[in-house]
This record gives sequence, structure tokens and C-alpha cells, in this order.
Amino acid sequence: MSTDTTPKRALIYSHDSFGLGHLRRCRAIAHALVDQNPNMSVIILSGSPIIGNFDFKRRVDFVRVPGVIKLRNGDYTSHSLDLDIDQTVALRASIIRHTAEIFDPDIFIVDKEPLGLRGEASETLEMLRDRGTPLVLGLRDVMDEPSLLAPEWERKKVVPALESLYDEIWVYGLPQICDPLAEISLPDQVRRKMVYTGYLEREGARGAPNAEHAIPFDRPYLLVTPGGGGDGEAMVDWVLRAYESDASPPYPALLVYGPFMRQEKQLEFARRGAKLKNVEAITFEANIEPLIQGASGIVAMGGYNTFCEILTFDKPALIIPRTVPRMEQFIRADRAQELGLVRMLEDDSIRNARDMATALRHLPQQNRPSDIVVPGLLDGLPNVNRLARRLTGGQGRRLTAVAAPN
Repeated sequence: MSTDTTPKRALIYSHDSFGLGHLRRCRAIAHALVDQNPNMSVIILSGSPIIGNFDFKRRVDFVRVPGVIKLRNGDYTSHSLDLDIDQTVALRASIIRHTAEIFDPDIFIVDKEPLGLRGEASETLEMLRDRGTPLVLGLRDVMDEPSLLAPEWERKKVVPALESLYDEIWVYGLPQICDPLAEISLPDQVRRKMVYTGYLEREGARGAPNAEHAIPFDRPYLLVTPGGGGDGEAMVDWVLRAYESDASPPYPALLVYGPFMRQEKQLEFARRGAKLKNVEAITFEANIEPLIQGASGIVAMGGYNTFCEILTFDKPALIIPRTVPRMEQFIRADRAQELGLVRMLEDDSIRNARDMATALRHLPQQNRPSDIVVPGLLDGLPNVNRLARRLTGGQGRRLTAVAAPN
């Protein structure tokens, strides 16, 4: 734990257009920073519509910017407001800039999107750079196929920003699993900014889930979680069909749909699950750690946060990765399977119920991640703390308070 008593402030930006991944990663980092630095305060800037459902530690708070959602054609639209996307982004950019101006952070950590959603963080990055604030881009272990990421970054003019704005690029993973910028043409100057931290270990299960979401089984069970749930319907359907076709599965299943799964699909799955004595379901549990800790095996799509939880709680895992709109989950699961950390079951669009039933029967007997030695695998949070302390070291660059605009 840091013994420096100089007050420090960290600002973390997450665009959060969809799902839970960005928010949960930023929350884990914020909690680790205040745990190890008793003089640190953290604000998370987020567009997540459900950020208020999560609890935050003392000295961690959030500012929610108006939400957006991504359409099938790749465009964005306002989540709730009757504003066009340009107006929504302008409003978000203003909130981001003014928060940074007044909060005056000692470090600014940007999650995944180097310039923010549609460039909304650009002015803030330039302002903080001019103040001398250390700027960090945080990347998950896998971004996407290089053939898709390269043109996206070229269109967004990302590489010049990495050259001129950012001090460091933290990769929340290990190079032996994946280089998220493989085959991207980057100057050596940018490559030298990259630091691999290892994966972000999750906090142990604190307390119990909500009373209405108590673990419904008194024997070993499998936890089936598609994360946010917005793109997990096929996986849940496949698992249900396995239980519908298998009269006596050895382990019951607890399904957690996720808050973004369509309500009509939740109702359909609930009707089917009600006919099965070995299946229970809940919509969402913000404090999902006790459910993971109590499970004999995990069935998941393989997003970054779920993968970190599987490693943290050392659970046998069956990963059914999505492949659209990004190959991120497939790349991660494929490499983790090669290393022996998890098992992957590819979605072939046929989704034979017998294949899933067989995989579920074998799941609790699989290797645990700890059976494979990968040095530094879960060192992410200690390394993030070490890196943050180095960038904010000494007396910091605390400026006099910035007056709010009239």
C-alpha cells in the first residue's frame, strides 16, 4: 500500500455504448486504486445506463454522460434523449471536458477508445496534455481481428493520437496470450509505450447476492452467464435445449440472463426453464461474484471480464464465443484453450443439443486454470497500481483549484 500522503485524483473514461464490459473493468481498476492508495479519489465517466446498479467504494464516484446505443449498421443513436447523435456527442463531450477541468486529475485513464466515442474525448485529452497530466490508454487483451481493427483505427486517426497525446498504453493481458495491436502498423515510439500488466484479478466474493437472487440449489451447479446478455440469446437457448433433451443431467444450471437481453426472450426462456426441475434463472445480479464462487463450472461467452472472473475464482469453464460484430471473444477463447485454461465450444449455427449436453457433463471434470502455470497471469491490478504511482509520483502536479465557469 502506498505511504504517500499527497492527495491524488484519477479520472477514468469509459464510453459504454453497450454491455457491461467497459464499466466493470473500469470499476475494478478504480477500486484497486483506492484500496492501495488511501490518498486517491477516482471519478469514472461512463455512458452506461445501469452504472447506478453497482456499488462503489468510498472515494470512488461516477459521472454519467447521456447514453448511446450502436445500431446494426454501425452508427450510433441516443439511448433515451430525443436528440440526434451529433447533439448527444456534443453534450457528452462538454460534460467530459468540464468534469476534467474542475476535477483536475493527476492521471487520466481512457478505456479502449483512444479518442472517445466519435472523438468526444479529444478536447479533454488535449487540455490535460497541456496541463501536464499523464495520459494512459487502457486496452483489453484482444481488440479485434487486425484486418478489421487497422482500417477502423486509420479512419479514426488513432495512431497520431497515440504518438502525440498518450504517455503510456496499458494492455490488461499478457503477450503470450495476445498482442491486441498485432499486425497494426505502429511507429516504434508507440510500441515502446505499451506495457503488459497481466489480467485484472477480481475481488473475492463480498457478502451474498441479493436476497431474491440467493443460490437456489443445495448441491453443485453450473453458472450460465452471457454477461450483459444483449448478444447471448443463442447461447442460453443452446444450454436450455441441452437440458430439455437430457432427462437427468448431473448438475443443475443457474442462468443469469443479463440486463440487456430482450425481455421477450427472457420471458420465453423463463417459460421453458419453469418446466425443467434442474434449471433456475435470474435476470441480473450486480454482485455476481458469490454465484461464480459457488459454481462447479462456468458456461459463458468469454468476454474480458468473465474471463478474468474464471481465472480469479479458478473455475472450469466452457466458452461459447460470439464471432460478430467482433472476433474478440473467439480469439481470446481459442488462445486460452490452446494454453489449457478453458475449453471452447464453437457455435456452428446448428447448435446440436447433444453436443452441449456432453460438454456440460464433462465441464466440472475439466482442468482448472490454476493447473496451467502462466507467470504473471493475474498480476494486472498490482501492476496498474505500480504504474499509476510512478506516473503520479512525488508531489504530483496539483494545480490550484479551477473556478467553475460563470
